[in-house]
Amino acid sequence: MAAAALRPAILRRIRLSPSPAAAAAAGAAAASQPHALARWLARPMSSHDAHLTRDEVVDRLLDVLKCHPKVDPSKVSPEAHFEKDLGLDSLDTVEVVMAIEEEFKLEIPDQEADKIDSLPLAIEYVANHPMAA
Repeated sequence: MAAAALRPAILRRIRLSPSPAAAAAAGAAAASQPHALARWLARPMSSHDAHLTRDEVVDRLLDVLKCHPKVDPSKVSPEAHFEKDLGLDSLDTVEVVMAIEEEFKLEIPDQEADKIDSLPLAIEYVANHPMAA
């Protein structure tokens, strides 16, 4: 019975507004409330405005590889293959992909991570990922 009474109270506090004006009003109301869920619902959901440029992705990926202990920084280029050009083995490649995940705050699924064996593929994956930061 308590759940039945609680439901309308929760629904009154959490409303998703269909119009931008109503959404802005709801966002202002949610900001004044200390409830974490209301603040979370009011935040913008798009990362499109903050998306990285391809040049930023290339520069940061080059830095990630140059900082890897088994990579000669002079051999790193945007076209480098991890095994053929940089001399990395499969375990080193996994470490590089993990470093890429950490650098860009991504979680790359295993099926996709297995395909990333060169800088062009890493650049393509990160540049096209909507949540890369």
